[in-house]
Amino acid sequence: AGPVIRFFAWFLDLLCIVALTMATSKLLMVLSLISPDIGMAIKILVMFVIWIGYGILLEWFWNGRTLGKKVFRLRVMDENGLRLTFSQVVIRNIMRFADMLPLLYLVGGICCLITPRAQRIGDVVAGTIVTYTPRILRPDISKVMGGKFNSFTSFPHLNARLRQRVSPAEARIALQAVIRRDSLDAAARLELFSDLAGHFQSIVQFPQEVTDGLSDERYVRNVVDVLYRSQSGPSARESLRA
Repeated sequence: AGPVIRFFAWFLDLLCIVALTMATSKLLMVLSLISPDIGMAIKILVMFVIWIGYGILLEWFWNGRTLGKKVFRLRVMDENGLRLTFSQVVIRNIMRFADMLPLLYLVGGICCLITPRAQRIGDVVAGTIVTYTPRILRPDISKVMGGKFNSFTSFPHLNARLRQRVSPAEARIALQAVIRRDSLDAAARLELFSDLAGHFQSIVQFPQEVTDGLSDERYVRNVVDVLYRSQSGPSARESLRA
């Protein structure tokens, strides 16, 4: 994720932090009446905890997201793809003070522009990156099928078995093959759908009376229709989310 969208997410988080700080300040006004010095000390301490704790708590419990990141579809991740640790979350949020210098994240923004993975100082030190997840649109299955009847739908138990055994990655490959089939040359198209049809046939065997006469491409299109049209199977849901 680049510095611009991260700035917008941070600005939304900043509004949340300011709102929390103002609400807390009103609650601490009673202490200021009893002892102005103690009230001011506690107020400064609470403000520090809010400014640092907001990012730490939300990124840890929301799996690398704050409210701003969630709205703008951002997520903090370990740069090597490992599970994000609590120490990484703490370090990147403490280093936020360095990134904010001299104001409005100037240092952090410059660091994002010059590092290969758009990391601010806190990300570099903590070994984290911020990723952007684009919104995935649900595929239009009617265009995939071309309005033709899918004979596989007559066997719901085999459909359920297919959705159970096909991984999200396999489902995505088949879907992309069907969507992009017209961009392939004839030989590559035949070979691709032959391999895919053979793979799916090894997973679930449909009765011979419904597969006889089907081309490999039609077989794969029927499989894609089964995997994506029904939302009752875990494979279909995972494929759409991925």
